[in-house]
Amino acid sequence: MKHYNAYLFDFDYTLADSSRGIVMCFRRVLERHHYSQVTDNEIKRTIGKTLENSFSILTGVTDTDTLAAYKKEYVKEADVYMTANTFLFPETAEVLNGLKKRGAKIGIISTKFRYRIMELLSKHFPTDFFDIIVGGEDVKAAKPSPEGLIFAMQRLGCSKEETLYIGDSTVDAETAQAGGTDFAGILHGATTREELEAYPHTVVADSLRILI
Repeated sequence: MKHYNAYLFDFDYTLADSSRGIVMCFRRVLERHHYSQVTDNEIKRTIGKTLENSFSILTGVTDTDTLAAYKKEYVKEADVYMTANTFLFPETAEVLNGLKKRGAKIGIISTKFRYRIMELLSKHFPTDFFDIIVGGEDVKAAKPSPEGLIFAMQRLGCSKEETLYIGDSTVDAETAQAGGTDFAGILHGATTREELEAYPHTVVADSLRILI
């Protein structure tokens, strides 16, 4: 496939499988508030959305104060359980190193907090390995707003034509579309091929290895 100057990745279900930690943290908050009927798969289907949106989808709650309280509880749980229950996909390091050797710039645009992403990545990559990491705390509007994507392209000095955004969800596909970049869908998560192919895309593939 075409080579790009910049490869910007979603994190959860794209570079890393954090589903065990995410389900664990959601489950602890949900059961504390008596939402024990929510299934693991329903939780997984919300990965990539903001925590407030996810809790609203899972519980039906729309009150902003309640959702903010659930988010706060989740973050406390995640501080304990998330990193230990998050794992890079088998091909992640190989693909990222291959792109770096080719001279491409690489970065991450995620709704996950940047500090939590860096906590995991510090175990696998040098400190300056990524050219940019944009987390949920770095933007005013979460994906599918293109704010983080546009910010990263500006910081890296790359045009939208030179940039590929890679993700696993329809939120990621919408983000790429809104930002004017090409999109590569990766089938690591709960989103189906058909759901991703409904959006403009360069490729939808089972593995990140399609990039190298």
